[in-house]
Amino acid sequence: MTLTLTPSSESAAQAVARALIQARRSGQVVDAAGVTVHDAAQAYRVQALVAQALGWYDGTPSRYWKSGGPGREATLTHAPLPTAGVWESPADARTWPFHWRGIEAEIALRLGQSVNASMALRLEPASATALIDMMAVCIEIVDSRWEQGWEAPALHKLADLQSHGALVLGDWQPIRAVDWASQRCELQIGTQRLLFTGTHPLGDPTWLLPHWLRHATREGIVLPAGTVVTTGTWCGLPLAQKGDAVRAVFEGIGEAQVQL
Repeated sequence: MTLTLTPSSESAAQAVARALIQARRSGQVVDAAGVTVHDAAQAYRVQALVAQALGWYDGTPSRYWKSGGPGREATLTHAPLPTAGVWESPADARTWPFHWRGIEAEIALRLGQSVNASMALRLEPASATALIDMMAVCIEIVDSRWEQGWEAPALHKLADLQSHGALVLGDWQPIRAVDWASQRCELQIGTQRLLFTGTHPLGDPTWLLPHWLRHATREGIVLPAGTVVTTGTWCGLPLAQKGDAVRAVFEGIGEAQVQL
């Protein structure tokens, strides 16, 4: 589905985009109260305007995405991610300019073949999963360009790449059937150790694939093989501090590490 904006909403999207571009170029947060995001169509338009202004994709589809939501009954949201700030584990992020450091332990999935819009429209979770060739443990570091941080309105956060800061990818391994309900995840942040079992908000991280693929290809974009999507947090959003070592371990799948 193509998202269509009226001239007035396009103007509003440009105002939000200018604020986020200013924040990224200056390294300073901006006040979310100064601009209005009316709906998801406008938020996604802002994502595209910011990416274009900052030259993130150079006219090619993004190689990295985040997708997810709080449950299957909710509307899932999606964001293409800039390649800068995507690192292999173990990663050193001590010089990266974060404002906040929220931590999400996740599973990343990788397309084994290209996908176009007509293919995406026909997909169900099982057929979409068949398009995935590899999976990996990952850590998303959540950040915000809004002064309000986590308290910014949901649509403002969506416009800001769903509060994406950076992504650390563990080793890839072939996709296989996993009992996600009993999957164990351990997260270490500094001296803190947190344990989780079966806590993915959608029950199965692959469930979101048809929704993400339909969104990502909606304007005639063909996603190439090798495109990666992160699929949502297993651990909520605990906060880390500068100097913390962070390690996420998914039993039987792998791990990812980052030094903040």
